Amino acid sequence: MDKKEKSKKKGSPKKYSSNKIVKAVWIVFGSGILLTFILFILINAGIIGYIPPIDNLQNPIDKYASQVYSADGEVLGTFSLEKNNRIYSDFSELPPYLVNGLVATEDIRYYDHSGIDIKGMIRAIVKTLSGQKTSGGSTLSQQLIKQLYSPPAESLLERVLQKPVEWVIAVKLERFYTKEEIISLYLNKYDFGNNAVGIQSAAQVYFNKKPRDLKVEEAAMLVGMCNNSSLYNPRLKHRVDTTKHRRNVVLSQMFKYGYITKQQFDSLRLLPMTLNFRQASHNAGLAPYTREYLRLTMSAKKPEAKDYFAWQKDQYTRDSISWLNDPLYGWCNKNKKPDGSNYNLVTDGLKIYTTIDSRMQQYAEEAMTEHLSKEIQPKFDKQNKGRSYAPFAYAERNNIDTFLYSAMKVTDRYRKMKKAGKSEIDIYKVFQEPAEMKVFSWRGEIDTIMTPWDSIRYHKGILRSGFMAMDTHTGYVKAYVGGIDFKYFKYDMVNQGRRQVGSTIKPYLYTLAMEEGFTPCDEMLHVEQILHDENGREYRPKNATPRRVGEMVSIKWGLQMSDNWVTAYLMSKTSPYTFAQLLHSFGITGRIDAVVSMALGTHDVSVSEMAAAYTAFANKGLRARPRYVTRIEDSYGNIIANDEFLPTHAEVFSLGAYVKMLDMLRGVMDGGTGGRVRRNYGITAPMGGKTGTTQKNSDGWFMAFTPSLSAGCWVGGEDRSVRFDRTADGQGASTALPIFGLFMKKVYADKELGYSQTEQFETVKGYSVCDKSTEELPESNTVKIDDIFN
Repeated sequence: MDKKEKSKKKGSPKKYSSNKIVKAVWIVFGSGILLTFILFILINAGIIGYIPPIDNLQNPIDKYASQVYSADGEVLGTFSLEKNNRIYSDFSELPPYLVNGLVATEDIRYYDHSGIDIKGMIRAIVKTLSGQKTSGGSTLSQQLIKQLYSPPAESLLERVLQKPVEWVIAVKLERFYTKEEIISLYLNKYDFGNNAVGIQSAAQVYFNKKPRDLKVEEAAMLVGMCNNSSLYNPRLKHRVDTTKHRRNVVLSQMFKYGYITKQQFDSLRLLPMTLNFRQASHNAGLAPYTREYLRLTMSAKKPEAKDYFAWQKDQYTRDSISWLNDPLYGWCNKNKKPDGSNYNLVTDGLKIYTTIDSRMQQYAEEAMTEHLSKEIQPKFDKQNKGRSYAPFAYAERNNIDTFLYSAMKVTDRYRKMKKAGKSEIDIYKVFQEPAEMKVFSWRGEIDTIMTPWDSIRYHKGILRSGFMAMDTHTGYVKAYVGGIDFKYFKYDMVNQGRRQVGSTIKPYLYTLAMEEGFTPCDEMLHVEQILHDENGREYRPKNATPRRVGEMVSIKWGLQMSDNWVTAYLMSKTSPYTFAQLLHSFGITGRIDAVVSMALGTHDVSVSEMAAAYTAFANKGLRARPRYVTRIEDSYGNIIANDEFLPTHAEVFSLGAYVKMLDMLRGVMDGGTGGRVRRNYGITAPMGGKTGTTQKNSDGWFMAFTPSLSAGCWVGGEDRSVRFDRTADGQGASTALPIFGLFMKKVYADKELGYSQTEQFETVKGYSVCDKSTEELPESNTVKIDDIFN
């Protein structure tokens, strides 16, 4: 055997061995492909890993915050889950440079793949194996899938399967959605931090803008945050430079791929980080009390009859009437979605269009703040300076602990400790221990150290207010200020709070007198009046300032001067029960005690009911029911509620009574207790009104109306024992009237609102002020109290 043959024989085993290796490699490679194929089939079938159902893929984000809009198109706020104020934004609402920045930074081949970027994935693998830094190979679709469906991997197997599962879902997702829709979903889903979920909330929170109004550098900052909103948080001082660097990375990517020019890039990257941060909070923004009223009202459930105490029964009556008569009350529980379930205010992405005018709302809030902070509160603090019993009245000095203890029991601190099983004694001790806290002040929030007990007493000394203005014809509520600061004082003094109304009730009694044959021109001897109740007990109302005693005075003069003797005289000529029935016709709800003293306003009424009642004096005897909403749309923009919110009216009194009452109430403003509106605020517009002050100056009221607007204002302490000593300081003309005056001055100054001081009341032919003819009193079409309880 020659050498060549020997060498061939020696090489045969090596050739055979290499063939086996190649074969084995192909087997392994083929098996890998087969196993991968099988793996994807199993994942697609949902046998391995989690694959969302088709319905979920077709509607991957099912929880959107509902938005509240003003009548002039401003967003007043949202209703959302605790940490999800996501507001839906359609792709058409996104500016091109926001979308381009996202694509350039996160997935430049986005429009070329179907959910998986093979080239990007291979690049990421190569860089990882070579030890280089990589940004990952996930596409925008995969990133969206991770947000929607990928819980944190808890085991090695889950981590291994996580990417393949994302790939499968990403491909499926791209079958259901266009590229534009996926980008919209991505930006709607992403949590930008600081309770800004979704691009619309992020634009609002960080820049106080809508997405379409963002500048290029602002959009670039938000895109940069999509990488890690905790790391790139512009609100943190030590992260500002990091966030700016990330913003500039986005701008450089936009320049690299031709979305902006070199000149734009060079100028934009030098701009500082500028925010207009607005914390997403139900406490902040315009009309927080209005929004809270809508939330509570729309989510209300049908009242259930129970064995209530008297005051609870009264509230049950009001709730029952609201359920029957108010289309907004319990709206979510009265209306069904297409799937048969009830609407959910915090997850269904409703658009609620209110009657509130954002400009008028702003003027009302400013008027209240201006008067209380600069005039009323300083005057009240000066009165109480150095008093050991402050802020309570001297007569209540022995009841202070009782007041404070009752207030303690409604605090969140008390409820939490009670829920934790703490005893009353232990809770009381905690309330006596100093602690760091924030308290309200008109100069801004104050960080201080005091006991919770003292903080309750401190806040008791802050005077409160409620104000509402509505259209006299449509009932559309234009401004609604339920209190001075929603964060600290959440109790709504427009709809929730009810206080004695004092002399503002007198026009209702005068209306009854006009219906029963009296005229403003009739006269009476001005002397003390003695009334008797059903048990024969005497009731002798007093006048704060005796004037024209023993003279003949007209009925008109009596209302103009808010004279109690003239009022008592008219009360003696009618029945308390007839008067109580008329009050219900005016829209006053709840049980009314039919007693002779009711003529001086001893009944508790809300600001909203009073403002609505006074519309009848400007609207020829027709009371406009308050309307807070004009329409509701679903998340797709379909109108789902509209007709039920159209204006409605109730006839309260006749045209003859209208002519007489309008003359008398205008007299109050032109030469009576409401004259300060003319003198102090220069308002010349035709209007009627009435001041009101309750016993011991606990409540100050002012009601007024023009041809177009009816408004009511109340000012007082949270407790009736928190009050001014002097009537000159605590009367409605001093506390409440100026808020109306400031508000109307601002409204008339804003010509865009369309209110004119030359507007006139409608005249009625065939009637005169001193006409003695009578007409039949309209039958009330409100729900009677007996119908509720019997």
